[in-house]
Amino acid sequence: MSEVLVITGLVAIASTVAAVVAILVLTRLQRSLRKKDASALQPMIEQTVLLFDDEELIDATAPARTLLEASPLASSDWGRLVAFLMPRFETVRESLADLRTVGRLELTGFPGPNGGAPLRLLAEDVNGLTRVTLIDPEAEGQGLLVDGLSQRALEDELENLRHALDLSPSLVWQESAAGETIWANRAYLLRAGTFEEEEVTLSWPLPQIFQFEREQTEYAPRRLMLQDEDGIDTWFDCYSYRLGDNWMHFAQSADATVYAEKALRDFVQTLTKTFADLPIGLAIFNRQRQLQLFNPALSDLTALGVDFLSKRPTLYAFLDRLRETRMMAEPKDYRSWREQMTTLEKQAAAGYHSETWNLPNGQTYRVTGRPHPDGAIAFLFEDITSEMTLTRKFRSERDLDRSVLDNISEAVAVFLPSGELTSANAVYRALWPVQSAGMSLHDSLRSWADACVPTEIWSRARLRLGAMAEREPLTGEVTLRDGRVVGCRFVPLAGGALMASFAEKEALSTLEPLRKIAAQ
Repeated sequence: MSEVLVITGLVAIASTVAAVVAILVLTRLQRSLRKKDASALQPMIEQTVLLFDDEELIDATAPARTLLEASPLASSDWGRLVAFLMPRFETVRESLADLRTVGRLELTGFPGPNGGAPLRLLAEDVNGLTRVTLIDPEAEGQGLLVDGLSQRALEDELENLRHALDLSPSLVWQESAAGETIWANRAYLLRAGTFEEEEVTLSWPLPQIFQFEREQTEYAPRRLMLQDEDGIDTWFDCYSYRLGDNWMHFAQSADATVYAEKALRDFVQTLTKTFADLPIGLAIFNRQRQLQLFNPALSDLTALGVDFLSKRPTLYAFLDRLRETRMMAEPKDYRSWREQMTTLEKQAAAGYHSETWNLPNGQTYRVTGRPHPDGAIAFLFEDITSEMTLTRKFRSERDLDRSVLDNISEAVAVFLPSGELTSANAVYRALWPVQSAGMSLHDSLRSWADACVPTEIWSRARLRLGAMAEREPLTGEVTLRDGRVVGCRFVPLAGGALMASFAEKEALSTLEPLRKIAAQ
């Protein structure tokens, strides 16, 4: 039994050893196959080689032809190659032009945008032909294989990006460190006029249509102007960004903005000139209640210097200075004045507000507050001293005339040319109580006739004093319903007005001698 167990253990050990040996053999075989596959792939990677006779393509490897197909904006295969090389190699066009002289040249390109290894260019003159070889150090000798779907996705994305730039209305172009334009999109090329008869081809070198100082660091957007063939100015907002040793520029049309700014400036200038000629003082305070705009009349009316107003004082600082210079009406205590100014601000911000300030120096100001957009407030200061003086004088004269009329013993009433009752004294209002201001002459005649015994004088008055008739003086006597005898007199006045006077018979006997004396 023990012998069987020993034999069984030996068999298990032998099986394990055989399995380990098999695994080691398979591992070495896989490594050997990988090395063989890598060495087999090495000759499959073709270099990018092109052979030219002057600018005519004689032959090219498959990668080289793919490269040319990716650079369509040129009139020849040589132009497509130069279009590809210029953003990547400095002075490559001039160097290739001297190839016949030097025979052979090697160039190292700019580092990639992400810090990748730069491309290398080998150009040789072979029996009058030009052979160009492009070498990518990152892919050289690595035997890289690209998944077909991934390659297709990259190509689709590249095609979309190319179409997006080609259709963009903005001008996009790239410059080398030396300031030479090495790439541009279709909008730039159309603006520069570099397209030849066929729109898919262009002429080299690309021109610089914007002239400005190139700086070493990225700079803020700048506004540049171009003139078209008709001499019309067009404006662009230009943005610049560093791309390795090169520069990428973007220019967007700014015509609408420039025209809007010009219209705004013209409008502001017009308003400024208008405000400058206004006799009314204007002060506009913003949302923070700081003075934003004022005109010269404000300084003249308030006696506040331009230096003070130019410092953009707050509303309360402005009102405090007016109070100090006694250019505003104020209560006896400061607290009441402060509350009054707070009320003024609130009412002006809520809607139209107007106050009249009677100043200590005898002047009278009308202060008007109006709300403006975005929480601003505008105050207008108007000197109405002359207006108030004239109004007071008119009121004084009117009161004097009314007092004189009221002290006449005759009942006197004055009618406008339109026939409307405009004024009457106290005796008239006592004699004819039914009369009221604004009553027409026609209604007054009817009212007078109703209060008297019928007589023909009223019919004559209607004929002589009517609106369509040429008014003539008329006198006579009428008897009231209560038996009193009243003398009446109608006298046309200047401008088509009419005066009607009435006096009782006893009063007439007293007034008659005075009238004769006045007539002499």
